[in-house]
Amino acid sequence: MSMSDDPFDAERDLSRSGCGCGLHRSPAEHDHAARTLRCEPVVSEEKRYEGIVASAVMRAVFPQDVARRAFLKSVGAATALAALSQFFPLKTATEAFADAGPPEKKDLKIGFIPITCATPIIMAAPLGFYARQGLNVEVVKTAGWAVIRDKTINKEYDAAHMLAPMPIAISLGLGANAIPFTVPAIENINGQGITLAMKHKDRRAPKDWKGMKFAIPFDYSMHNYLLRYYLAEHGLDPDTDVQLRSVPPPEMVANLRADNIDGFLAPDNICQRAIYDGVGFLHILSKEIWDGHPCCSFAASREFITTAPNSFAALTRAIVDATGYAAKAENRKQIAEAIAPANYINAPVTVLEQVLTGTYADGLGGVKTDPKRVDFDPFPWQSFAVWMLTQMKRWGQIKGDVDYRAVAEQVYLATDTKKVMAEMGLTPPPTAYKSFSVMGKSFDPAKPDDYLASFKIRKSS
Repeated sequence: MSMSDDPFDAERDLSRSGCGCGLHRSPAEHDHAARTLRCEPVVSEEKRYEGIVASAVMRAVFPQDVARRAFLKSVGAATALAALSQFFPLKTATEAFADAGPPEKKDLKIGFIPITCATPIIMAAPLGFYARQGLNVEVVKTAGWAVIRDKTINKEYDAAHMLAPMPIAISLGLGANAIPFTVPAIENINGQGITLAMKHKDRRAPKDWKGMKFAIPFDYSMHNYLLRYYLAEHGLDPDTDVQLRSVPPPEMVANLRADNIDGFLAPDNICQRAIYDGVGFLHILSKEIWDGHPCCSFAASREFITTAPNSFAALTRAIVDATGYAAKAENRKQIAEAIAPANYINAPVTVLEQVLTGTYADGLGGVKTDPKRVDFDPFPWQSFAVWMLTQMKRWGQIKGDVDYRAVAEQVYLATDTKKVMAEMGLTPPPTAYKSFSVMGKSFDPAKPDDYLASFKIRKSS
């Protein structure tokens, strides 16, 4: 859903993403029009803000597109605008929205790891989502997660693509000095998998994996916690029965080929590349462990928010908008082409299409279809953070008592993101906490200690 859609167009479906100039249904249509010299820019920034505010009001009054279109066809756009203006101060609201001010810093650097989890952050550059917010963003491909962390802490990057638990770990001083970091948006949900070397195609039962070596991207990662969870549920102690090694995702396929590891839990483009190269097969999708789990995040330091609040807000709007665009199945092939080049993911378009469209080879001669293999939802559920904290405690990364709710709410900025989503005409969830199930085991974010105590396999204190 784009902020630029005309809310007074009775033929326009506001549930679809629009282009930056407001004249087209998608960035792709905008680009095509631009190439044929038929695209005219929006008249002024003030008009753009008017559209944003009016769009939000129309969505609030008519949450169903059918009712809005019927109303507009009945009275016309001019009458509808006049009627809204009588009951809601559109001009005052527009001025207030615009008064947020221009970005304090327009030229920004965002670090990313070349994996499909970073899709919204990467595609926001070539598809113009940053530019629409008045930003000139350079997305910088980075070698590994420790490098991402260090460059962001050292302010070489203004913000970064980070594993969802990383900002929690940084804020708590795990693996580095404690520096307050935040998550205004989740990058992706699902989108990972356990891949095994071809020699293990007849060794699918986890109980037979004792002594095997597995790669994970980073200690403070959903990959680490999901793989440990999966192994423990099958009776294996991940600290004694197998070996877990931190390997940067771009190096995992080479390590599998060289027989340095037996398998990995990694982003789907890494899994699919192993299949494409004929060195591995997909054992299980991560969504089969926890359907709807977060993986990566868009992260920034508290200091960046304080010193450049308008830049931060503009970045958040761009990421939320890009994430909404990425969530639509009809945009996935275009996105695969946009993020495939060497300066981004550096992968065959075929590999990325198989990940993003959900129709893929499994490495064992089969072709499977799962459109939700990877999905994109920007809302930073604070219950996600609470679950991660339980796993950090479970595996000895955190010692002593934890104020789960306080940490979750300091790092995962659900309130701020709700505000941004509402300003963009989107409907955020009414609460930042929800229950979910991991391998059939229910998680209640209000009872994290009970959840933690229920595990038989855990690191001894």
